[in-house]
Amino acid sequence: MTVDSVTQLQLDNSFAALPADFYTRLEPRPLNAPRLLHANEQAAELIGLSPQALQSEDFLQVCAGQQPLPGGQTLAAVYSGHQFGVWAGQLGDGRAHLLGEVVGPQGNWELQLKGSGMTPYSRMGDGRAVLRSSVREYLASEAMQGLGIPTTRALAVVVSDDPVVRETVETAAIVMRMSPSFVRFGSFEHWSSRRQPEQLQQLTDYVIDKFYPQCRDAGANGVPGPDGDVLRLLTEVTRRTALLMADWQAVGFCHGVMNTDNMSILGLTLDYGPYGFMDTFQLGHVCNHSDTEGRYAWNRQPSVALWNLYRLAGSLHTLVSDVDALRGVLDGYEAIFVQAFHQRMAAKLGLSQWRAEDEPLLDALLKLMHEQRADFTLTFRRLADAVRGQTQGFADLFIDREAARAWYERLAARHAEDDMGAAARADAMDAVNPLYVLRNHLAEQAIRAAKAGDASEIDTLLRLLRDPYTEKAGYDSYAALPPDWAGGLEVSCSS
Repeated sequence: MTVDSVTQLQLDNSFAALPADFYTRLEPRPLNAPRLLHANEQAAELIGLSPQALQSEDFLQVCAGQQPLPGGQTLAAVYSGHQFGVWAGQLGDGRAHLLGEVVGPQGNWELQLKGSGMTPYSRMGDGRAVLRSSVREYLASEAMQGLGIPTTRALAVVVSDDPVVRETVETAAIVMRMSPSFVRFGSFEHWSSRRQPEQLQQLTDYVIDKFYPQCRDAGANGVPGPDGDVLRLLTEVTRRTALLMADWQAVGFCHGVMNTDNMSILGLTLDYGPYGFMDTFQLGHVCNHSDTEGRYAWNRQPSVALWNLYRLAGSLHTLVSDVDALRGVLDGYEAIFVQAFHQRMAAKLGLSQWRAEDEPLLDALLKLMHEQRADFTLTFRRLADAVRGQTQGFADLFIDREAARAWYERLAARHAEDDMGAAARADAMDAVNPLYVLRNHLAEQAIRAAKAGDASEIDTLLRLLRDPYTEKAGYDSYAALPPDWAGGLEVSCSS
């Protein structure tokens, strides 16, 4: 059932029911003369909101921070974290306001404004977001959803002529984000670092009871009692995080700022800032111009995720005295990630299953792509064309076309060992190798149009990115190699 007004939504507000230590209640700082740039009908369906409701004045006022979500309890959450590997102490929602938790047809979703003004956790920030970063987050979350990768969602973007100073003077915007929860690894670090085990236990109980009730199973294998509950929670978070990293690596996605306060306790892709889908493949590709040390390079993301899990486990050590048991859970991370990554890469290469002897084949391809700066997305996409007998397009992505053809002959020989027809194999490869990804220059085109009040590029990108595996006639430029000017685009933590 859908409703035609935000006033008719049913709310739960479970996070707001936690003690006051976990947040500060305050109202957003509204934008002046706000305008709705875009609203996401697919995301609205998740909370039972009709397309008509998205065009209402009430919806605009809620998204712009001008009025609260009816029935909600607006707040900014506190947390801490490690940023670029360094303990940063207390952080928190410095420019975000959680409006409330809506009961949806198939589950609850928290609605959060990002860019809605200063909070007690803003530190030196102004609490604002700019149009540029808001459009990027709005598009990215929907792109990841289209790829089947766990992610937060985005409901709407509201813009204003209010000035915001970054590297230059830009205009303000707010993005309405959606997630089952915005609890992060850093939420646990906060209470552990402050030596407040009671609050840490309250947060842990909340997360287990709300999102991981299976961890309460008294009959589950392993340690019984409260220690067992926490260990089972860490086990599931570790599993989800490992699978998420395999997903990211398989599509050439770089998060850009994998701080512990940007790691979701639910294993979702959270906080889209200086992210990037690789164009030219480089093993050590760094998408964040602010990451001068390359800590969050593409090839380091899986190990950084494990490092972050160690920080989470260290926080849970306050509740579980057996450090060896905690370490034992984390010891399982690598096997889960490697198996998942190999499964994904086997599918991308058109293999029915991964074999240990396939490792040199994949390594040789990645090495060739790296040395010759081949395009990540198109390299894998055009492999299906090669299977259909059209090898030229694949080879043309490489400076040394003969080397590319020689590698493909190795893959073809491996294919011959599988009992699968060429047509079926190529179709299966197209189903896992996207044609359309949110390249930086495509996002930039949408941003430039949005600055002029034109949301048509957002419409086009959402239409393509929601079904990125199916070729659409008339959209060749969206699946082409990036133009020369794209090489000059940079994203940073201010993005």
